[in-house]
Amino acid sequence: MPLFWLEIMLIIIFAVWMRWLPASGSGSLAHLVLPASGIAVSLVPVLMRLTRSRMIEILSEDYIRTARAKGLRASVVLFKHALRNALIPVVTILGFQFGMLLGGAVITETIFAWPGVASLVLESIFNSDFPVVQAAVAIFALMIVMANLATDVVAAWLDPKVRLG
Repeated sequence: MPLFWLEIMLIIIFAVWMRWLPASGSGSLAHLVLPASGIAVSLVPVLMRLTRSRMIEILSEDYIRTARAKGLRASVVLFKHALRNALIPVVTILGFQFGMLLGGAVITETIFAWPGVASLVLESIFNSDFPVVQAAVAIFALMIVMANLATDVVAAWLDPKVRLG
Protein backbone atom coordinates (compact mmCIF):
# COMPACT_ATOMS: atom_id res chain seq x y z
CA MET A 1 0.00 0.00 0.00
CA PRO A 2 1.26 3.51 -0.64
CA LEU A 3 2.99 5.20 2.27
CA PHE A 4 0.87 8.34 2.11
CA TRP A 5 -2.36 6.35 2.34
CA LEU A 6 -1.07 4.28 5.26
CA GLU A 7 -0.01 7.38 7.18
CA ILE A 8 -3.32 9.13 6.58
CA MET A 9 -5.12 6.02 7.87
CA LEU A 10 -2.87 6.01 10.95
CA ILE A 11 -3.81 9.63 11.62
CA ILE A 12 -7.52 8.92 11.18
CA ILE A 13 -7.48 5.85 13.44
CA PHE A 14 -5.05 6.80 16.22
CA ALA A 15 -5.34 10.60 16.30
CA VAL A 16 -8.91 11.34 15.22
CA TRP A 17 -11.01 8.33 16.26
CA MET A 18 -9.11 7.04 19.31
CA ARG A 19 -7.41 10.32 20.30
CA TRP A 20 -4.35 8.42 21.57
CA LEU A 21 -1.64 10.27 19.67
CA PRO A 22 -1.16 13.75 18.19
CA ALA A 23 -1.95 14.06 14.50
CA SER A 24 0.93 16.36 13.58
CA GLY A 25 3.74 18.54 14.84
CA SER A 26 6.84 17.83 16.86
CA GLY A 27 8.04 18.22 20.41
CA SER A 28 7.50 15.02 22.35
CA LEU A 29 7.99 11.31 21.99
CA ALA A 30 4.28 10.89 21.26
CA HIS A 31 4.74 12.95 18.10
CA LEU A 32 7.26 10.39 16.80
CA VAL A 33 5.05 7.30 17.16
CA LEU A 34 2.83 7.71 14.09
CA PRO A 35 5.55 8.80 11.61
CA ALA A 36 7.93 6.07 12.76
CA SER A 37 5.15 3.47 12.65
CA GLY A 38 4.17 4.48 9.13
CA ILE A 39 7.70 4.18 7.79
CA ALA A 40 8.35 0.93 9.69
CA VAL A 41 5.13 -0.72 8.51
CA SER A 42 6.05 0.08 4.92
CA LEU A 43 9.64 -1.25 5.12
CA VAL A 44 9.65 -4.11 7.65
CA PRO A 45 7.40 -6.67 5.85
CA VAL A 46 9.92 -7.13 3.04
CA LEU A 47 12.68 -7.82 5.56
CA MET A 48 10.49 -10.21 7.57
CA ARG A 49 9.45 -12.19 4.50
CA LEU A 50 13.03 -12.44 3.23
CA THR A 51 14.39 -13.46 6.64
CA ARG A 52 11.72 -16.14 7.03
CA SER A 53 12.25 -17.63 3.59
CA ARG A 54 16.05 -17.65 3.97
CA MET A 55 15.82 -19.27 7.42
CA ILE A 56 13.51 -21.99 6.10
CA GLU A 57 15.92 -22.63 3.24
CA ILE A 58 19.05 -22.64 5.42
CA LEU A 59 17.61 -24.81 8.20
CA SER A 60 17.35 -27.67 5.70
CA GLU A 61 21.02 -27.43 4.66
CA ASP A 62 23.55 -30.19 5.35
CA TYR A 63 25.83 -28.08 7.56
CA ILE A 64 22.91 -27.31 9.90
CA ARG A 65 22.16 -31.02 10.14
CA THR A 66 25.86 -31.66 10.84
CA ALA A 67 25.97 -29.00 13.56
CA ARG A 68 22.94 -30.58 15.25
CA ALA A 69 24.49 -34.03 14.94
CA LYS A 70 27.66 -32.77 16.66
CA GLY A 71 25.52 -31.98 19.68
CA LEU A 72 25.53 -28.19 19.52
CA ARG A 73 22.76 -26.46 21.40
CA ALA A 74 19.76 -25.42 19.33
CA SER A 75 20.35 -21.74 20.09
CA VAL A 76 23.95 -21.94 18.84
CA VAL A 77 22.87 -23.68 15.65
CA LEU A 78 20.05 -21.22 15.12
CA PHE A 79 21.89 -17.97 15.82
CA LYS A 80 25.51 -18.66 14.96
CA HIS A 81 25.08 -20.87 11.91
CA ALA A 82 21.63 -20.35 10.41
CA LEU A 83 20.75 -16.74 11.20
CA ARG A 84 24.19 -15.42 10.35
CA ASN A 85 23.96 -16.91 6.84
CA ALA A 86 20.33 -15.88 6.43
CA LEU A 87 21.10 -12.26 7.25
CA ILE A 88 23.43 -11.70 4.28
CA PRO A 89 20.67 -10.94 1.71
CA VAL A 90 18.61 -9.20 4.41
CA VAL A 91 21.44 -6.74 5.09
CA THR A 92 21.76 -6.11 1.36
CA ILE A 93 18.05 -5.33 1.02
CA LEU A 94 18.21 -3.16 4.15
CA GLY A 95 20.94 -1.11 2.49
CA PHE A 96 18.79 -0.63 -0.60
CA GLN A 97 15.81 0.35 1.55
CA PHE A 98 17.76 3.24 3.03
CA GLY A 99 17.15 5.21 -0.17
CA MET A 100 13.45 4.40 0.10
CA LEU A 101 13.56 5.61 3.69
CA LEU A 102 14.91 8.98 2.60
CA GLY A 103 12.28 9.23 -0.12
CA GLY A 104 9.57 8.26 2.36
CA ALA A 105 10.79 10.96 4.73
CA VAL A 106 9.58 13.62 2.30
CA ILE A 107 6.07 12.17 2.31
CA THR A 108 6.07 11.50 6.05
CA GLU A 109 7.30 14.97 6.99
CA THR A 110 4.69 16.56 4.73
CA ILE A 111 1.79 14.50 6.08
CA PHE A 112 2.70 14.89 9.75
CA ALA A 113 3.86 18.55 9.48
CA TRP A 114 7.23 17.51 10.85
CA PRO A 115 10.00 20.10 10.46
CA GLY A 116 12.91 18.28 8.86
CA VAL A 117 15.37 18.22 6.01
CA ALA A 118 12.85 16.83 3.54
CA SER A 119 10.41 19.63 4.33
CA LEU A 120 13.24 22.14 3.90
CA VAL A 121 14.02 20.68 0.48
CA LEU A 122 10.39 20.87 -0.64
CA GLU A 123 10.09 24.44 0.58
CA SER A 124 13.36 25.34 -1.16
CA ILE A 125 12.12 23.83 -4.43
CA PHE A 126 8.91 25.86 -4.27
CA ASN A 127 10.90 29.04 -3.45
CA SER A 128 13.51 28.34 -6.18
CA ASP A 129 16.31 28.31 -3.60
CA PHE A 130 18.60 26.10 -5.65
CA PRO A 131 21.76 26.21 -3.47
CA VAL A 132 19.79 24.66 -0.60
CA VAL A 133 18.37 22.00 -2.93
CA GLN A 134 21.82 21.20 -4.31
CA ALA A 135 23.31 20.94 -0.81
CA ALA A 136 20.48 18.67 0.35
CA VAL A 137 20.85 16.42 -2.70
CA ALA A 138 24.60 16.19 -2.08
CA ILE A 139 24.03 15.32 1.58
CA PHE A 140 21.39 12.71 0.70
CA ALA A 141 23.74 11.20 -1.90
CA LEU A 142 26.55 11.07 0.66
CA MET A 143 24.21 9.39 3.16
CA ILE A 144 23.24 6.75 0.59
CA VAL A 145 26.89 6.10 -0.27
CA MET A 146 27.71 5.71 3.44
CA ALA A 147 24.74 3.35 3.89
CA ASN A 148 25.98 1.23 0.97
CA LEU A 149 29.48 1.18 2.46
CA ALA A 150 28.06 0.08 5.83
CA THR A 151 26.04 -2.61 4.03
CA ASP A 152 29.19 -3.94 2.36
CA VAL A 153 31.12 -3.94 5.64
CA VAL A 154 28.37 -5.81 7.49
CA ALA A 155 28.00 -8.30 4.62
CA ALA A 156 31.76 -8.94 4.73
CA TRP A 157 31.58 -9.46 8.49
CA LEU A 158 28.70 -11.93 8.11
CA ASP A 159 30.17 -13.87 5.18
CA PRO A 160 33.93 -14.57 5.26
CA LYS A 161 33.88 -15.44 1.54
CA VAL A 162 33.14 -11.80 0.71
CA ARG A 163 36.23 -10.43 2.47
CA LEU A 164 39.13 -9.13 0.43
CA GLY A 165 42.74 -10.23 0.89
